[in-house]
Amino acid sequence: MKIASYNVNGINGRLDILLRWLEESSPDVVCLQELKAPDEKFPARVLERAGYGAIWHGQKSWNGVAILARDTEPVQTRRGLPGDPYDSHSRYIEAAVSGILVGCLYLPNGNPAPGPKFDYKLRWFDRLHAYAGELLALDIPAALIGDYNVMPTDLDVYAPERWRDDALFRTEVREAYRNLVNQGWTDAVRHLNPDARIYTFWKYFRNAFARDAGLRIDHFLLAPKISSRLVSAGVDRHVRGWAHSSDHAPVWIEVSE
Repeated sequence: MKIASYNVNGINGRLDILLRWLEESSPDVVCLQELKAPDEKFPARVLERAGYGAIWHGQKSWNGVAILARDTEPVQTRRGLPGDPYDSHSRYIEAAVSGILVGCLYLPNGNPAPGPKFDYKLRWFDRLHAYAGELLALDIPAALIGDYNVMPTDLDVYAPERWRDDALFRTEVREAYRNLVNQGWTDAVRHLNPDARIYTFWKYFRNAFARDAGLRIDHFLLAPKISSRLVSAGVDRHVRGWAHSSDHAPVWIEVSE
């Protein structure tokens, strides 16, 4: 079973890119982030013709998450991260797909830091930590997948010294991620590639992709019931090189049935 994550950076503006990659890669489950489209503008019928059922949580111009499932319909189990009834950002959606509970998330960027946006990011992390603990207590095959907007270690960023004060790399954020993993989750890509420099995002400017000046900010955290089935993981970095592509590349794992 192949599960993927892709920050599409605008689903309608890059729908051709998404469809091309889906046809090439044929993932069974896909978590999408940064739809940048309200619910009524989500291209459900186009994706259905491509063979994918979908659930989505959209927002005009910003944020937005979705879960796609090949040849089936994801069964929505949650829409929005618990812990703050006043949080209007579309950043979390969850579904049961083929016996796995899939949480698709788009964690706040947090810049500029320090400041209100950074405080919101840390609060969101706290809410995720609390909910992730509840999922682990259920002892089910669960996965928290998406754009976490954090580079966990120096190995996950091309020039660590340049990012120390950025909201994606500040000590507080890396500690929040580490505390989340230490609950009992497995960082799938790092687990299978403990010493490799693997990036999932490259900025559009300063020729970042050609220089491989990247960041690893898209992660798969797996509960024990699914981490024991982990077979492989990778990044479809060539997709980042396609014309008009997202600044993220699709990331994927394979788990045994």
